Amino acid sequence: MEDLMEILQDLRPDVDFEKETALIDDGILGSFDITALVNEIMDAFDVEISMADLEPENFNSAQAIYEFIQSLQEK
Repeated sequence: MEDLMEILQDLRPDVDFEKETALIDDGILGSFDITALVNEIMDAFDVEISMADLEPENFNSAQAIYEFIQSLQEK
């Protein structure tokens, strides 16, 4: 989780990722943010993220993103 939080803070230092639960739904992360985030996650965690995985529930909070990464690593 620490690595993910570092990626998120580097991406958007103005967002409190520990408290935010609607990153996508509230438009806090835009398409460019998601693209950058997906690339960083794939590099840092050695996982593949497909277009089908790009669903709001996978990216609405740091916890959701972390759980999503864990599910990819289990595949």
